[in-house]
Amino acid sequence: MIDPKTYVDLIQLYANYAAVLSNAEWKKWPDFFTETCIYMIQPRENFERNFPLATLSFISKKMLLDRVYGIEETLFHDPYYQRNITGLPLVKSEEAGLIVSEANYTVFRTKLNQETTVFNAGRYLDKVRLTPEGMKFESKLCIYDSEMIPNSLIYPI
Repeated sequence: MIDPKTYVDLIQLYANYAAVLSNAEWKKWPDFFTETCIYMIQPRENFERNFPLATLSFISKKMLLDRVYGIEETLFHDPYYQRNITGLPLVKSEEAGLIVSEANYTVFRTKLNQETTVFNAGRYLDKVRLTPEGMKFESKLCIYDSEMIPNSLIYPI
């Protein structure tokens, strides 16, 4: 069983992650991950059938940094706001400085002069490493429920 202070730290990690994404602080996003990491956004159907196809798949912090560069410098799209809501994490296991956790998420999108809509909903399946710099995601799988997402996926989930 995870101790209460560690659980509060885990909740804070998730809350800070959601805040950074909601506030479009893209340059801070890679700091939530270990140098060697996995970040994947995948439809639930593919995940449950063990199909490898993912909407986005990165295997290092350097790839996350490249995505940030793309968001800020090269991608052109209709501007929108994104609001990330994350549920409390459920700790599946903790062993040798690695926490395996799961949390539900919902992402809302607001385009200029339009209503807010649900953009993406699903669950995070995470491996969180305890490091000297604090908790970091070693692996973050974003498993979304719908088989389709509207338009293109620009920002991290």
